[in-house]
Amino acid sequence: MSFHIVEQATPRLHRSELAVPGSETKLFEKAAASSADVVFLDLEDAVAPDDKVQARKNVIEAVNDIDWSGKTITIRVNGLDTHFMYRDVVDVVEQTGGRLDMIMIPKVGNAADVYALDMMVTQIEDAMGYDKRIGFSLIIETALGMENVGAIAGASPRNEALHFGVADYAASTRARTTNIGGPFGDFKDADGYRAAAHRVAALGCEGKWAIHPSQIALANEVFSPSDAEIDKAHRIIEAMAQAARDGKGAVSLDGRLIDIASIRQAEALVKKAEMIAG
Repeated sequence: MSFHIVEQATPRLHRSELAVPGSETKLFEKAAASSADVVFLDLEDAVAPDDKVQARKNVIEAVNDIDWSGKTITIRVNGLDTHFMYRDVVDVVEQTGGRLDMIMIPKVGNAADVYALDMMVTQIEDAMGYDKRIGFSLIIETALGMENVGAIAGASPRNEALHFGVADYAASTRARTTNIGGPFGDFKDADGYRAAAHRVAALGCEGKWAIHPSQIALANEVFSPSDAEIDKAHRIIEAMAQAARDGKGAVSLDGRLIDIASIRQAEALVKKAEMIAG
């Protein structure tokens, strides 16, 4: 265990994250009523340049007026290399009265990008007298961002989630593909989406984007622990509690050795199951 203590980010479910263009107001209420854990209202790639200003107004109204209970509500601002970004941050944070949960920052290239947003958001929150602190969700989607991913991840205590933007990353490395990548583009291919979700789950990812409502249930299914997994986690915790009472640091369960690390894994799984149930 490192002597450097990392503060726990706000615990949130991230099994499914529904992308909603800020220019498509007819989709907002449906997104709020969906079973997605996270909804992000997009001001970036999904919005045409001529619609950016109106989309920002739409998003502010939606955050203020729609009941997002049970959801983490996020906005994806435009990139730091555009003139839209500063107004995205200032207008949305100032005018949503502390209701916003997270800001998604696209194409993060280095830790200074996160520092810049942190400085802006902190000043706005302090000026407005908000007690609630907005979290950051960062997208690594360039070769530069991948090179600096370690520094980016530790750049702010606001950082809560990292995403890998496969399509823009492929473009930045001149990869020979035109697929949109991470946000599985063929929303009619449920089996393909499920297979992609299982692959990233095996790598340790907590969830997957949904660009269509039909993909939400698939993501929730793949990234939720099964009843069998939850039961085993409880048994591990119980077995290790008994081992502690017996003065043992490890014990056998179902023919396999379990120890203190097993408890941490089991407790994390049980906590996630409790969040889902709640």
